[in-house]
Amino acid sequence: MSAATTRSRTTDRLCAEAVDLARAAAEEAAAPGVVGEHSGLQADGDRVVTHFFECKEFGYRGWRWAVTVARASRAKLVTLDEVVLLPGPDALLAPEWVPWSERLRPGDMGPGDLLPTDAEDLRLEPGYTGVEDPAPDSAVSEEMAELVDAEDIELTAGVPADLPVAPTRGSIAAVAEELGMRRARVLSRYGLHIAADRWEESFGSETPMAQAAPAACVSCGFLQPIGGSLGQAFGVCANEFSPADGHVVSLSYGCGGHSEAAVMPKPPQPALPVIDETQVDPFPLRPAADSGSVPVVSDEDGAELGHS
Repeated sequence: MSAATTRSRTTDRLCAEAVDLARAAAEEAAAPGVVGEHSGLQADGDRVVTHFFECKEFGYRGWRWAVTVARASRAKLVTLDEVVLLPGPDALLAPEWVPWSERLRPGDMGPGDLLPTDAEDLRLEPGYTGVEDPAPDSAVSEEMAELVDAEDIELTAGVPADLPVAPTRGSIAAVAEELGMRRARVLSRYGLHIAADRWEESFGSETPMAQAAPAACVSCGFLQPIGGSLGQAFGVCANEFSPADGHVVSLSYGCGGHSEAAVMPKPPQPALPVIDETQVDPFPLRPAADSGSVPVVSDEDGAELGHS
């Protein structure tokens, strides 16, 4: 071990005794009444010492005011280096920082937010590689590659010798762009699997709603099929009264809004009127005299009662 290293680990006496200088510097940098007792010191180098003071600030439990003082070679005057607030061994610290891409959760995006996708995102894979060879996951095998090249031609309006410009050979990119399939990237197998797991967890057969359903979505008339490989296990619910309306649901999912859960009976039709034409019921044109609630009296009796 060299002499310089030995001296750097030796606490300088004058710097160690400058506690009052360090406290005054800490009280000047901090708010009044938050600098506590002197809790120790450490030698940071040759004639460089850091003094620690307890921090009484609320919310900074275990933190310490660190005041570093230094002394020039062959000088007796100790000067101030820096004042900082540092966490101690038992300090209450914030959780470890996590990148935003790992903190983001479904539902966090709002109107106007942009979510960039990493170029190495495992959920995606190239939809078009830019070369004539089929992609590794293409449905066209290596044995069919030559046949594809032979059939990949461009139709012209006449014989090539009669055309003003020689026709160019057709390419996979041109055909893909014409069919609307020239996307930069498409879902990979990993992206398909995690999407299926996510949808199965939200609207799958293990949910409480599906366990109590009278039937599965595979037999429901409100299920709208989707294309691709995911269409073999999922569809879109189109029942406005279902809790899964507008969501991708598993074919094994179900709810009480199943189209065949309860067929409503038709309202009963009233019976047709029956007319009996074999008998005739006579009806008087005027009511009978004795059909009212007032008894019939003669004119003489009415005169005695004062009636005219």
